[in-house]
Amino acid sequence: MTELRKIIIDDKEIEVDPAMTLIQACEEAGVEIPRFCYHERLSIAGNCRMCLVEVVGGPPKPAASCAMQVRDLRPGPEGQPPVVKTNSPMVKKAREGVMEFLLINHPLDCPICDQGGECDLQDQAMAYGVDFSRYREPKRASDNLNLGPLVSTAMTRCISCTRCVRFTTEVAGITQMGQTGRGEDSEITSYLNETLDSNLQGNIIDLCPVGALTSKPYAFSARPWELTKTETIDVMDALGSNIRVDTKGREVMRILPRNNDGVNEEWISDKTRFVWDGLRRQRLDRPYVRENGKLRPATWGEALSTVATAMKGKKVAGLIGDLVSTEAAFALKQLVTGLGGSVECRTDNARLPIGNRSAYVGTAAIEDIDSADMILLIGTNPRNEAPVLNARIRKAWARGADIGLIGEAADLTYDYAHMGTDRATLADLVAKGVSDETRDNKKTLIIVGQGALVEADGEAVLAKIQQFAAASNSGVLVLHTAASRVGSMDIGAVTEGGMKAALEGAEVIYNLGADEVEIDAGAFVIYQGSHGDRGAHRADVILPGAAYVEETGLFVNTEGRPQLALRAAFAPGEAKENWAILRALSAELGATQPWDTIAQLRQALVAEVPHLAQIDEVVANELVALEDKPLGKAEAGFLSAVKDFYLTNPIARSSALMAELSANAKARREQKIAAE
Repeated sequence: MTELRKIIIDDKEIEVDPAMTLIQACEEAGVEIPRFCYHERLSIAGNCRMCLVEVVGGPPKPAASCAMQVRDLRPGPEGQPPVVKTNSPMVKKAREGVMEFLLINHPLDCPICDQGGECDLQDQAMAYGVDFSRYREPKRASDNLNLGPLVSTAMTRCISCTRCVRFTTEVAGITQMGQTGRGEDSEITSYLNETLDSNLQGNIIDLCPVGALTSKPYAFSARPWELTKTETIDVMDALGSNIRVDTKGREVMRILPRNNDGVNEEWISDKTRFVWDGLRRQRLDRPYVRENGKLRPATWGEALSTVATAMKGKKVAGLIGDLVSTEAAFALKQLVTGLGGSVECRTDNARLPIGNRSAYVGTAAIEDIDSADMILLIGTNPRNEAPVLNARIRKAWARGADIGLIGEAADLTYDYAHMGTDRATLADLVAKGVSDETRDNKKTLIIVGQGALVEADGEAVLAKIQQFAAASNSGVLVLHTAASRVGSMDIGAVTEGGMKAALEGAEVIYNLGADEVEIDAGAFVIYQGSHGDRGAHRADVILPGAAYVEETGLFVNTEGRPQLALRAAFAPGEAKENWAILRALSAELGATQPWDTIAQLRQALVAEVPHLAQIDEVVANELVALEDKPLGKAEAGFLSAVKDFYLTNPIARSSALMAELSANAKARREQKIAAE
């Protein structure tokens, strides 16, 4: 335990860790220090000089509080604690001077700047600046960069805080941005005019303290004070990133990250941030019934009675899609099993063991990545499956952790030992085990992707991984690709034998948002979902449901953390909330479900699965070993579960922007260099 040191900040004595910087110590004391370049998740640059403070007894000039540690301060003449002042005349004059310098070249275009109303420079100029300028020279102009279809640039506004450069280099792991020139010629640029090749690039919009980097798709569409802000949960991957959805009227205008250190820190992927245009396109806004091979619009009463007539006395199977809330999955399970049918959520054929939570969730938390000394990735490409999790692995690698990969080689933004691609490599690893020194002294973590579990021997692979985890004292984290998967597994929405067994002999298939499956001809298909994707094309009856921002629901993320998503907007047209459709259908079938509100449904859900009441807590799972089974062909490789990051679900496939990003990524991969 580090010995704390006393320090006096603005006449208030506090004890802090000597490794803290002065800006952090001031925050501990409840004093706000203005800053532009400093960010707690990036390296220290110390180049904006806005965070100046006075160190009593130190040099006769203000010190940059972001770059000076508490341990660097000298005690007073009689050993008194060092004294720091943050509001003395020296500090006030220094801050006014810094602000005046920053505004020499900054253009006066606040009325047309997208950052207006939430701009750090605007706020701090009001709080710490002066109301005049002594500079009459013409302002400097800079050429704008083309960073791609996501980030709009106005480099004349740039104050060279270098946050974007540090983020792309340190967190996103790309090397396309930097700063060139010196003095007044210095400018942020992209090397060789490259566009950004990262699925985390949108975060530099949030990081930019001025309006130099703004959102291209959102440009000139709303002001922050016009927006209704709702805190909710993302479903584009299984990480469960905490987000804020901003709406104007009935339209979602933008999606921003919220801070949650245990899940996504304060980053989100580009798909999460920019998928909102997909919420407006190809929406199902009224029920449809197929007659004579063609779909025609119908009323709700007509559609529900058609469905009820089709389901009565028939063998029914239910499929649960990737974006379904736990409540809707539970309502479908109760309805279908009540009719003697079966439900299945593992629509990608992942061989996740039924009832063994330590096997289908794992025994580790996402935060364990931060302290791991060794991380083994099996059958996963986290850069595509969960980019924010991948940034966390990169952070562990930068700290000194060793990374190993069994599976397809890919650019993961950090160095790793590629141990092999196939089952033979895994079998050898389990046979060799690890040394006692590694087991006792190194914290190890195994991250298993769905690519390792979708083949016929998926359960045998998982059993081998568990054996290795037990021998090496490792935590296991199963990285899912579907936001609904863990919650649906928790409520038991599974069939012994998987999807094939669930659909076998089914005369009626109730498809709840499963758009990644092909359903053979023959069965009567009811599709309930938000978009006219693959599932709607095959349907005999379409029931329009709400998308993830249009209803309240629980989602359990890949580490088993239940989180509550709140409604930010309303579904279009006649579309209804998913649980409400199932409740209305149950009444039509004469098997009325015992709840009339989402609150009652959630109470019934929690009564059956109590740990779902522990919102935002990772439920610990004791390792329950699976039965050891033989692996499949030794030379069979582990393939990544996500082929195209931008087009993984119906909302993303409806987005014009995601289609453009996917095409750009494909073109980038196919590009040949001159020597070829």
